[in-house]
Amino acid sequence: MNTLLLFSNILTEMPVNLAILVITVIISLQAFQKREIYAQLIFNPAVIANRKEWYRFFSSGLIHADGMHLGLNMFVLYQFGGQVEQVFSLVFGNIWGHILYLLLYVSALAASSFYSFEKHKDNYGYNALGASGAVSAVLLAYVLFAPTSTLLLFLIIPTPAIVAALGYLAYSHYMSKNGNDNIGHDAHFWGAVWGIFFTLAFDFAWTGGAIAQNFYYELANWF
Repeated sequence: MNTLLLFSNILTEMPVNLAILVITVIISLQAFQKREIYAQLIFNPAVIANRKEWYRFFSSGLIHADGMHLGLNMFVLYQFGGQVEQVFSLVFGNIWGHILYLLLYVSALAASSFYSFEKHKDNYGYNALGASGAVSAVLLAYVLFAPTSTLLLFLIIPTPAIVAALGYLAYSHYMSKNGNDNIGHDAHFWGAVWGIFFTLAFDFAWTGGAIAQNFYYELANWF
């Protein structure tokens, strides 16, 4: 009974996040079994530029390199996405909150990849995949709501959310310029930046800055 009640609450309060999780997991698992799916969905800037296959900005977020890549992204999305969707519903209204959460996630897939597109649009050898850019956007949106909450860095180190966010931005920016570890740090950084920009843009347009004011007050009281 408790399990059914919990599932009912998830469906009611965070339906978009649940749908994103389910769809991403299903398609990623299918891609693990059918490798040709990767060729159809992966982010390749040169293919996009020459064949005008713009859908790859979005479809690449539905596939992942392996189970660990998929599991980590979906774990973070499950932990924070539902909370962001609920806050959006409170701030922007029930229907518009869910719509804007979907728009945040989908737009972040493209926004987080645009820098890499411009950087590699003549390089057929460059490929990228995964939902990390969109997940980064969701994570930074959460930090705007709860900057003084505690996050477990590396799942074990208690860290204030604002400190973790600043460290994440700094590390991602540095590695995007200097890294050579086959990780999409560009997408991580620009996805995070987009999450901040998107949330604050709609916050000021819709409420006059309620989220920004709460962010300021939480930090002011924290210090």
